[in-house]
Amino acid sequence: MVAITSPPSDAETVSLFTPPDDDAQAKENFINSHPLTLSLRTNPDFIESRPHMKIPEAWRKRNLTGGVLMGPGKVVVPPFSFSEKTGKNFVQISHVGTDLCGHMGVIHGGFLATMLDEGLARCCFPVLPFNVGMTAKLDINYKAPAMADQYLVLRATTVKVEGRKAWVEGHIETLPSKEGEEPTVLVTASALYISPKQAATMAKVYPVK
Repeated sequence: MVAITSPPSDAETVSLFTPPDDDAQAKENFINSHPLTLSLRTNPDFIESRPHMKIPEAWRKRNLTGGVLMGPGKVVVPPFSFSEKTGKNFVQISHVGTDLCGHMGVIHGGFLATMLDEGLARCCFPVLPFNVGMTAKLDINYKAPAMADQYLVLRATTVKVEGRKAWVEGHIETLPSKEGEEPTVLVTASALYISPKQAATMAKVYPVK
C-alpha cells in the first residue's frame, strides 16, 4: 500500500532500474551518454523521470507498457522521459527490441501507436486537473518503417488547452548515432485528452507526484 500512496519521486525513478544483463547495461549506458540526453538534463525547464518505475512492482506484470512490453527483446530498459514543467513539451528516449514486430524486422504499428498514446498524454498531464487525462481521440500517420533493435525518440507538444481538455501533437523519430546525422520521422500523431470528472479520486489511487 505504501508503494501506491507514496510513489518514488521523479528524481528517484531515474536510478531505480538495475540492468539485469550486459545487453541491458549497454543500452542503458548508450542512452545515458547520448548528447540528446545530456542536453535535456542540463535544461532547467525539463524534469527527468522514468514514469514506469512509479508503478508498484507487484502491479507491473499486469501493466501493458510498464510490464508486459518491458524486458529482453522488447523495451529493454524503461524509457527516459523529460517533461517540461509547463506541460508544453515532452521528450522520451527508448530502445525497441526484435520481439515487437509485425512484419519481420519492422516494429508493429500498433506498438508505435501505444507509445504515442502514452507519450502525448504524459506531455499534457501537467496542465490538466489533478494531472490526469484519458484519451478521447488519437490520429496516427505512418511515414516510414520503424526497424527493430534501434533507439527511438518521441517528441510531443501541447498545442491547446481548454479546461479539462488538452490537444497534443507529436511524433516518433530515430535517434541519430553519429554527430550531424539527421533523425528520420517514422510516425506522427495528434490527440485529444480529457481529464475525467472523477480525476480527483483517480489521482489518489494513481498519484503522479
